[in-house]
Formats: sequence, C-alpha cells, structure tokens
Amino acid sequence: MEPAVATSDEVTALRVALEAAEQASAAARDAQLRAAAELDNVRKRTQREIENAHRYALERFAGELLGVCDSLELAVQSAAGAGPQALIAGQQATLQLLAKAFEKFSIQRLDPLGEPFDPALHEAVAAHESASARPDSVLQVLQSGYQLNGRLLRPARVIVARAPQAPA
Repeated sequence: MEPAVATSDEVTALRVALEAAEQASAAARDAQLRAAAELDNVRKRTQREIENAHRYALERFAGELLGVCDSLELAVQSAAGAGPQALIAGQQATLQLLAKAFEKFSIQRLDPLGEPFDPALHEAVAAHESASARPDSVLQVLQSGYQLNGRLLRPARVIVARAPQAPA
C-alpha cells in the first residue's frame, strides 16, 4: 500500500481551513481574556461597593441624630434660665426627634408591660408576687428593649409576676 498523496487543491483547502481555525482560536482566546478582565473588574467594583457600604452604613442614621444632638445642646445652654416646664417641653421635643429617627430606620421599641414573659425578647431582673397580674407576665418594665428590622438590639429589662405564695 502506498501512502495517499494530497493534491495541491487539497493542501490549499487544508491551509485555508487551518488558517480559519487559528483565527477562530485567537478570537476565542481574545474573548476569554476580555471576559476574565471584565469579571475581575466586576469583582473589584463589588468589593469597593461593599467597603463603602460598611464604611458609610450609618451615615443617614447619624445625620438624623444630629438634630437630636442639636436639641440636647440647646437644652443644656438654656437650662440655667429656663423654668421646669420649659425644660420638660424641651426634653419631650428631643425625645420626639429621636423617636422619629428610630421610626425612619425601623428601630422599634419593646414595651412588654402585661405581656407574657419571653426570654428571647426580655431580661428578667426580678420576680414579684402579684395577685392582679397573670403569673409569668411582665409586671413592670425597668428599661425598654429595641429591635431593628425584627432583630433584637437590646432586650427589655423587666420584673416578672409570679403567683402569690399560699399562707403557711
């Protein structure tokens, strides 16, 4: 058997096909490099955005608190010449500013008076006997708790009711 010999037309066709394959390969390699570069750019941009989000996450909230700070500073400056009613009114106005800031940023106050004690939301500091309150309900709130978007920031510090002891 003799080896097959290619004709010049076949060689020319193979060279054209090889050149087309090399061009397609180069184009695919170029597209792959561009895609890798774009992916790297997206990763770097996302990392910068995450860093900025961490760095400036509290900016809007801090801006809302500036009004509360201004109100407190004004109260301290005018406290010497103000009467008790004016001081109380100023404190109430400041508290309202703070409540609006909390509301704007979904910070909710927990005031569980009369509700059943929930260890996930409340911190019991004492238990007192009570004939009027249901056992294991919140008898008194010593310090309000707060939630941010349903996540506990601080538990409410409470006194829990317990059933009265029967006389011995």
